[in-house]
Amino acid sequence: MANIIGVNEQKYSFPATKTFSHSSIRFDWVVILLGLWMIGGLHLDAWAHHEFEVETFFTPWHGILYSGYLALAAVLLGAFARNRLRGATWRQAMPVGYGLSLVGVAIFMAGGVGDMLWHMLFGIEVNIEALLSPTHLLLAFGGALMVTGPLRSIWARPIDISQSWIGFMPAILSLALLLAELSFFTAYAHPLSDTIVAMGHRPSTDAQVFNLQVLGISAILLQSIIMMGVILLAVRRWRLPFGGITLIITIAYGLTVSIHENFFLIPFEILAGLAAEVLYWWLKPSLKRPISFRWFAFGVPVVFYALYFLTLALTGGVWWTVHLWAGAILLAGVAGWLLSYAFVPPQIAAVKGAE
Repeated sequence: MANIIGVNEQKYSFPATKTFSHSSIRFDWVVILLGLWMIGGLHLDAWAHHEFEVETFFTPWHGILYSGYLALAAVLLGAFARNRLRGATWRQAMPVGYGLSLVGVAIFMAGGVGDMLWHMLFGIEVNIEALLSPTHLLLAFGGALMVTGPLRSIWARPIDISQSWIGFMPAILSLALLLAELSFFTAYAHPLSDTIVAMGHRPSTDAQVFNLQVLGISAILLQSIIMMGVILLAVRRWRLPFGGITLIITIAYGLTVSIHENFFLIPFEILAGLAAEVLYWWLKPSLKRPISFRWFAFGVPVVFYALYFLTLALTGGVWWTVHLWAGAILLAGVAGWLLSYAFVPPQIAAVKGAE
């Protein structure tokens, strides 16, 4: 029987010369749930920094973040130790896809110790500083490696093995956590983090108008690329079950808006996810259907930001002109379209006479 350590008795052959063990579904789920604990703690800590004057490293919110890390690290290290005792080599002691997660444990630990020392030497970061602090970026890198273990593990399995909803869900949630973390550390340029296009954020001077317009358009382009990078990665590899894209968008951006308590955006996120599901069902994008793949990459950000502006218009208004927001929506789609060529490049015709 599969156990929580994450190794099944059944093994699959890969082109490499060695045979690696796969994680169990239970192990994938344990890693994902503990990853939610850790990444949720990260967003809770950010919320606390916005709500209170935090002047020490030792806070309840840091406690939630780091306790989630310790729990996840214990599971990963436990899997490594137990499989070593069973005779596995150092390189084979972790299930397929989880080797980098173990590396992430070490990187996160180094970042945590460094963060405490950084705070003691230079004080607590404020505003954008917290997103660009070297020790915080180290934590981000380590955390991303840890929570994407299930994604890498399921990616490496034969497609027919990873198509059941229960078995495939950890990959979906892993992508959601990855998108949430990428959104978190680019919050300085995120339309959902600070709704600067809403009427309540209208600036008073021409210089401020120009600066916020530039920031707003740049944020939409950046986040369109990040969102579609995560979604297209999954679309290129699998035929996603219904609800998968909605979960990725809703969980990731639900955490994003929770930091500033912009909870009125959550219904929009769910609706945008469902609209993406419709596009996915209609276009059926895949490697074998590159034109559909590109239209899907174009259509999802267009629908997403069209619904975003509509939501803001219905909940207080938008101070941007129609020329600006309509163009921003179109450019979001163009960004997704161009990104699709990185995932499904066009065929290169063979050169005549080439060997």
